[in-house]
Amino acid sequence: MQWITDFFGSSVGKKLLMALTGFCFVGFLTGHLVGNLTLYGGKGAFNAYAEHLHALGPLITFAELGLLCLAIIHVLTGIILFFQNLKARPVRYVVNKNAGGRTISSALMPYTGFAILLFLIYHLLQFHFVDKTATTTIYDIVSLAFANVLNISLYLAAMVVVALHIRHGFWSLFQTLGANHPKYMPVIMGASIVISLIFGIGFGFLPIYVSFSG
Repeated sequence: MQWITDFFGSSVGKKLLMALTGFCFVGFLTGHLVGNLTLYGGKGAFNAYAEHLHALGPLITFAELGLLCLAIIHVLTGIILFFQNLKARPVRYVVNKNAGGRTISSALMPYTGFAILLFLIYHLLQFHFVDKTATTTIYDIVSLAFANVLNISLYLAAMVVVALHIRHGFWSLFQTLGANHPKYMPVIMGASIVISLIFGIGFGFLPIYVSFSG
């Protein structure tokens, strides 16, 4: 078991943890987006989707605990890697070259990650840890939230940040898993752009739609 501790204590092991947990979150976001698309079906469709999830009972609780564990691992590992990188290069280069595939999204990864964490807390407080009574459905809560222009603006800004984070994170996880090959990486990098746009636009347009349909 010592080799497991040594491996995940290494820089390579930490990057692998980031890749695996990040991949899990891409899967979660895909399911979450598909579920949220029921908003286009109106109040009945979205409430039916929410009720179906709640009917799963212990399975949902287990999934939520799993996501919490993944989030803790992802965040703590990211913080450790961030400070390790700072320690390895305490002084910034005089000339910051855009080499080795470095982009705005890759340079901002630690900061977009922190912003997403803050947004996630706000999102959970607004939609998850609320009183969902028989007279106040989740659709009512969503409609009320997105009747506020400031809320809509915040969510749109957050989705831009999410898209930037996924833009780099998606292709980076494949690179960490060993797919760094001239034949495959251009396709993977192209796919990362497409996926980031799907999530950014898919989630970002929902508040606008709800505000106009309400």
